Amino acid sequence: MSLKGKAYIVGAYEHPTRFAPDKSVTQLHAECALGALRDAGLSTRDVDGYFCAGDAPGGSPLSMVEYLNLNLKWVDGSELGGCSYMVLLRHAALAIAQGKCSVALITLAGRPKSMGMATGTAVRSLGPERPETAWDLPYKPVITGIYGMLAHRHMYEFGTTPAHLAAVKVAASTHAQYNENAVLRNVVTVDDVLASPMISSPLRRLDCCVISDGGGALVVTSAEVARKLNRPRVTIRGTGETINTSNGGYFDATRTGAAVSGPMAFAEAGVDVKDIKYASIYDNFTIMVLMQLEDLGFCKKGQAGPFVAEGNLISGQGSLPFNTDGGGLCNNHPSNRGGMTKLIEAVRQLRGEAHPSVQVPDCDLAMASGPGLVQGVGHAHSTIILERE
Repeated sequence: MSLKGKAYIVGAYEHPTRFAPDKSVTQLHAECALGALRDAGLSTRDVDGYFCAGDAPGGSPLSMVEYLNLNLKWVDGSELGGCSYMVLLRHAALAIAQGKCSVALITLAGRPKSMGMATGTAVRSLGPERPETAWDLPYKPVITGIYGMLAHRHMYEFGTTPAHLAAVKVAASTHAQYNENAVLRNVVTVDDVLASPMISSPLRRLDCCVISDGGGALVVTSAEVARKLNRPRVTIRGTGETINTSNGGYFDATRTGAAVSGPMAFAEAGVDVKDIKYASIYDNFTIMVLMQLEDLGFCKKGQAGPFVAEGNLISGQGSLPFNTDGGGLCNNHPSNRGGMTKLIEAVRQLRGEAHPSVQVPDCDLAMASGPGLVQGVGHAHSTIILERE
């Protein structure tokens, strides 16, 4: 089902805080909601659809429905980890296209920084009822360790180097210097990344995303409502979703779900990779950017390292500007569900509202793509192609 022209993003808001020890998750959700509605020229009274993932207080969107006093026709609490909000954007657009609601509010918020979350170095427990837990937990898996193994495999298969990984961080930091809210604003070099402390070989501290509080929100409406608002209109042109399972342990450690969700989104949108002007690519770790670039088709398998090292991700310099807000590697990564911020920056680019130093000229087609959950034990993935109308 093509969603083009049936649902529009008319409001977007990213919370400016990166450390909020004095705020609750509920308050952050509410502030993001009001910010996005204000941007759209709407109020909570207009909202008849609400979408929120597991970062909602109590793990259910119903708590925020009560807090915001929303009068709804539709609610969705789908939880798929980091890509949850890309998936929820698709669900909101589908609900609008099917007449289930006309004004959808999507909110994200979290306080991992205030809660003292480590950089992926705490033992990852997936819950006692998860079938794979009995086999994995005795080995004390940590997130950075898992992605370190993926990076090692990519290096073994394709000759990728630590300097190739570092080039991703260099591109992100080049953009983050213009973002006054970014956690890390200093431009770094490949040598800086390689000199940072080792976290899980070959991943160093600067290969890992930042830890931050914050959040964001989007407002999606029907075409009829969008036409009444004096706001730029961004439509959802193509989408794709998948679950990339462990296949009983026999899985390709160099392949992400982008190999499935990407072609789905491009086919639905009727465009090709060469048509994309800007890409928001989930960057919890530098290796995930390389693997997704390959699986999405921006370069051949094993060639993402040299592609990035040539500066192709830097706005104004390369062929594929990415994460012009600094991304998860430099800007923020609230609640471990960075898909929301990827969508927000894509919307900024399409509206022409990114920082002038990183704004992509004539940006009319953008993409957001990213994973959720844990590679090797059920890895969700979503790709969204957005278009400025």
